[in-house]
Amino acid sequence: MLALVWDGAVNLREVPKPAPRPGEALVRVRLAGVCRTDLEVLRGYHGFRGVLGHEFIGVVEGPPASPRLGRRVVGEINLPCGACPRCRAGLGRHCLHRQVLGLKDRDGAFAEFLILPEENLHLVPDGLSDEAAVFTEPLAAALAVAEAGAISLRSRVLVVGDGALGLLTAMALAHAGTEVTLAGHYPERLRLAEPYGVAGFLEKDLPGQDFDVVVEAGGGPGGLDLALERVRPQGVVVLKSTYAGRYHLDPAALVVPEVHLRGSRCGPFPAALRLLSGGSFDPRPLISALLPFSLGVEALDRASRKGILKVVLDMRPEPGKTP
Repeated sequence: MLALVWDGAVNLREVPKPAPRPGEALVRVRLAGVCRTDLEVLRGYHGFRGVLGHEFIGVVEGPPASPRLGRRVVGEINLPCGACPRCRAGLGRHCLHRQVLGLKDRDGAFAEFLILPEENLHLVPDGLSDEAAVFTEPLAAALAVAEAGAISLRSRVLVVGDGALGLLTAMALAHAGTEVTLAGHYPERLRLAEPYGVAGFLEKDLPGQDFDVVVEAGGGPGGLDLALERVRPQGVVVLKSTYAGRYHLDPAALVVPEVHLRGSRCGPFPAALRLLSGGSFDPRPLISALLPFSLGVEALDRASRKGILKVVLDMRPEPGKTP
């Protein structure tokens, strides 16, 4: 099968088709989204080598006894060991021995096929398009912000960063009724969140006020600096960015105003699928390019350019061709 492999360089090449073990499903990938984290892997994040990609929608093609055979699915990316103290305590996604699809010890979704445990898979509702469903994983991560920041309808929230994750976070919080301000660098991106009631500002024009919760989704250390400047005393900063470099942090920025700094990573797939299939939340305008898998290397390059939001790889067969 064809796969987009990172081994110090990115190459589209033939690799062996994976074989599912007991309890696993073989998934033929239909669409796969390029995430900023994938680009950070190319800069050394996690030291990963192998098939990239973790945002996908596909169809289960095996084994024959799979209860999801022939159905469209999305998949959670963490594969815990299930036996360690963290797993037994319900902290499987923080298992020290876990694999992570396309990020840690498990080949990912930039391939014609992938394998995941059946328990990681979620059925995609029939009325939901592939192009919307491919956002399930990042939208789930965006939804996790509300819990991490203890956000209520009375909270005043600032989201820093107008990339795909920042936009999804701002849109989802505002859709739920929260007062949300979004700070970014691209007016055309900020406008994408306006239909959800999000107040968008270029960072240089951001009004001088404090916020109860600030979500850092800017993808770099500058976003955290801005977040700490704008969070109120005893407020919460939720750190979402995965970043291959290091953050410089002055402890006084936390200690003196008694600010809480919380990390947030993965989120609830069922809630994301419900939101996507509800008819009032549409992430498809965030797609900057839908490219055939044969242009996989170009897709990663395009995703790294300024002004580009979500690039999606299309593995679906061409009309008239069978897979």
